[in-house]
Amino acid sequence: MHIAVISRVLGMLLMIFSLTMLSPILVAHIYEENTTPMFLAAFAITQLVGLVFWLPSRGRTGELRTRDGFFVTVFFWLVLSTFGTLPLMFSEATNLSFVDALFESVSGLTTTGATVLSGLDELPRSILYYRQQLQWLGGIGIVVIAVAILPMLGVGGMQIYRAETPGPMKDSKLTPRIAETANVLFKIYLTLTIVCALAYWFAGMSGFDAIGHSFSTVAIGGFSTHDASIGFFDSDLIMAICTFFMIVSGLNFALHYHVWHNRRLTFYWADAEARMYIYLLLFGILITCSYLYFSGTYGWEDSFSLGVFQLVSMLTTTGFTTTEFNSWPTFLPFFLIFLSFFGACAGSTGGGIKIGRMLIMAQQGIREVYRLVHPNALLPIKIRNRRIPDRVVDAVWAFFGVYLALFYLMVLLLLASGLDYVTAWSATAAALNNLGPGLGGVATNYAEISSFAKVVLSWGMLLGRLEIFTLLVLFTPTFWRN
Repeated sequence: MHIAVISRVLGMLLMIFSLTMLSPILVAHIYEENTTPMFLAAFAITQLVGLVFWLPSRGRTGELRTRDGFFVTVFFWLVLSTFGTLPLMFSEATNLSFVDALFESVSGLTTTGATVLSGLDELPRSILYYRQQLQWLGGIGIVVIAVAILPMLGVGGMQIYRAETPGPMKDSKLTPRIAETANVLFKIYLTLTIVCALAYWFAGMSGFDAIGHSFSTVAIGGFSTHDASIGFFDSDLIMAICTFFMIVSGLNFALHYHVWHNRRLTFYWADAEARMYIYLLLFGILITCSYLYFSGTYGWEDSFSLGVFQLVSMLTTTGFTTTEFNSWPTFLPFFLIFLSFFGACAGSTGGGIKIGRMLIMAQQGIREVYRLVHPNALLPIKIRNRRIPDRVVDAVWAFFGVYLALFYLMVLLLLASGLDYVTAWSATAAALNNLGPGLGGVATNYAEISSFAKVVLSWGMLLGRLEIFTLLVLFTPTFWRN
């Protein structure tokens, strides 16, 4: 591996991340809060460490190989999460230990939305803004944004883009050059965020809440500036706006680009993954709303509004809430978390296994049934009129198998830490799917579980965000052989 080039890239990216710790200072100034010193201290420490990485190798140039790309991707997320804890630890208002601050930082950057904090309404606005900003940065993928500047550093960025981009088709690009691709993705992401913030503001949110919730909505993160989440606003219009942008953000960003570039909305419906996503949303809405109504939980109007919102929030792995859904009839909370395994579309900011992978596995299952009757038939799997290579199909099944193995390993570790099965199962699903809300002992927040359990879940969140193999490959002997 090119250690000098890797050090240079990590240092530069860490220095860029340190700049994001300055924006909460403006919020602190506006609301006359005394949090400026701690953000300045966090900025200085992060900037200094970045310089230590960057200065010794600042003159080195070279091309990142595939192994280098995986190494940079994983270690930057680890380093980023670690230094993201600094403002949370320095704040007297949050009073978090390192493990708790790390859990909160990882949860934000991975857009999971699980939290150890309570009393959000009483926290300084600058801290609340910082949490929302972490999710916004994590949503687009700080690495994907950063590769736009790698050509200026003399380093190719395609390997990093492939390592960080979610979904089974890693080699597809929107534009011929990776820097242009990152630029296009960022513009789409920024535009959605601005439009979402304006919609929230016109619907009655304050400017601060509108910006903060647009960050976590488009990022499919779920962090809120209030303990009651979206339920704090008690507004059907705000719920409708949030639902719309969660659905839009759960679609493949490549589709958004093609629709914008060609001025044709038909691209959405023409995409097989998007159609399955919409069908799954409609199916989930029908089951959820009907069950709420016929079980006598709510009247028809509340069953529809609350059911639609919570279903979309859970399926897209956003994690916003308007009510304590864990108190709904037992079937529904488990049904909603089960749907989070499907997650959003590949190429979106959502978590879960991804609709694209589920679609490939479904077609493979159907193909195997047909082969029982016609063993010699040639039945290629196609998505978007493209034949899916057998290597991709094998990789999807391998991902699914490893996912299940890691899932139940995490469940066992959480059971060993003293949690009951419902809490352990739902917390693991919430972490690996980057969902956030759980059941049982983590229905409200994750403050009461042990430090060991928080570390396990933090690793689970990173595994989910980095699509498992990107992180696991570093633990294989083959990766480290010359």
